[in-house]
Amino acid sequence: MQIITGRLTKDAEIRSTKDGRELVAFTLAVNDSYRPKNGERQDISSFYSCSYWISPNIVKALTKGSIVSVFGHIGINAYETKDKEFHASLTFHCNTIKIIAKAKSNTEYEMAGAQPEGGTKDDLPF
Repeated sequence: MQIITGRLTKDAEIRSTKDGRELVAFTLAVNDSYRPKNGERQDISSFYSCSYWISPNIVKALTKGSIVSVFGHIGINAYETKDKEFHASLTFHCNTIKIIAKAKSNTEYEMAGAQPEGGTKDDLPF
């Protein structure tokens, strides 16, 4: 079993298969960096298309920007387009999802920057 921790790139969504089964689909971005011999820091981002088949109810908690750890196994989806081009993407089939941190909603960001109605207090001792 592998574990990946990353940030959701957009809200998770419920998808249905042709035979009526439901899954939760989302994409995780995993950022990493390294410093080669020349000393310049190199940033790397990997994106995983994740699927969770156990319960669609978790979709409400998987919002853009949330940090999650997923447990399961990695796979590769390789395909050929009509133009005879080959493409591949990383997939992750989740058995367990652990929410590490929830993303702030837009209203929370706006409220964090807002001041109280009476203005700021100037009676602070420092």
